[in-house]
Amino acid sequence: MAFTLWNLFEATLLCLNAVCILNEERFLSKIGWGSKGSNVQGFGESPSAKTQLYTLFHSIRTVARIPLIFFNVLTIVFKLILG
Repeated sequence: MAFTLWNLFEATLLCLNAVCILNEERFLSKIGWGSKGSNVQGFGESPSAKTQLYTLFHSIRTVARIPLIFFNVLTIVFKLILG
C-alpha cells in the first residue's frame, strides 16, 4: 500500500478527532493538563511545553469543531462512493 496524500489527510483527520474528543475532567485533569492545572505565566516569561500543548489542544477543540464535522462527512461519503 502506497503512502498517498489521501492517507496523510486521513491520518491528520483522525488525530484532530482524537484531540477534539478528549474530556478535560475525565482524562486531561488526571495527568495534570486540566484547565485548573494550567499555570498562568507572567509577562515576558516563556510558557512551558506542557502549557503550550494544553493551549494547542484547547484551541483545536474550540476552532476546529465545526470544520471537522464537514471533513468527517466528506471522508465518509468519499469512502462510501469509492470504497
